[in-house]
Amino acid sequence: MSSLPNSEISEISKKQVLEQERVEILQQLEDWLDLPMLLLSFVWLALFVVELTWGLTPVLDGLSAAIWILFVLEFGVKLLIAPRRLTYLKTHWLTAVSLLLPAFRTLRVVRLLRVLQTTRAMRGLQLLRVLTRTNRSMRLLSANFTRRGFGYVMLLSGMITVAGAAGMYAFELDAPDAPGFESYGAALWWTAMLMTTMGSEYFPQTAEGRILCVLLALYAFAVFGYVTATLATFFIGQDADDDATEIAGERSINALHTEIAALRAEIRALYPKDPPQLKNPDF
Repeated sequence: MSSLPNSEISEISKKQVLEQERVEILQQLEDWLDLPMLLLSFVWLALFVVELTWGLTPVLDGLSAAIWILFVLEFGVKLLIAPRRLTYLKTHWLTAVSLLLPAFRTLRVVRLLRVLQTTRAMRGLQLLRVLTRTNRSMRLLSANFTRRGFGYVMLLSGMITVAGAAGMYAFELDAPDAPGFESYGAALWWTAMLMTTMGSEYFPQTAEGRILCVLLALYAFAVFGYVTATLATFFIGQDADDDATEIAGERSINALHTEIAALRAEIRALYPKDPPQLKNPDF
């Protein structure tokens, strides 16, 4: 028996019910907002690519700020609804960082933070922005399209290639010891070659470019193995469905099961009471 008073037990039960209700509300809210936030995340990431490569016009800059405000409001509402806010913040800390980084622009007017205007510091800040914004899009994409399998991986790879190319172009454009990339198209081609594990003659010269290159290469190796396995499974499945091949596919196995069931039915019909015993049951 519990030694707690009935009032305390009732209070604990009320808290558990309240937490469960908040979890359900949070889950329902995420289900409603996942797809709209995913679309906005793609637009936000595209605007970031434009910012790194060509720069934003006042209209596009305002659109990026409006989307950022929507993301901040969404994250704030979810944080308020979450039953355990600290745990929610720990599991979504990259999202929080990605939402805090755009606010650093306003700090450029502060004299004490002039160090952020140095080339090295700005490149480091851009690398963090590339990683956090891409991570946010990856999380939303995973929440909506994970069941798609191969299509999800292809869409994710395309997104990472486009964002990675923008980062490489921004980092290597003013590299002191190398010509860098003359255009975003060249950076996109280089990143695509890296993603297909073919590589290129150019090697990043900046520390930020090298870090991003390593991350892209690791992702490329992982995805290359997945794509190879998927294609192999597809072709094996095609051969298995062909009756002329020696590979037993699902259709052939199902046909064999049907034939065995028919033979059993015929044997029962011939010997309804005393079916014959085989001398060699293993045959």
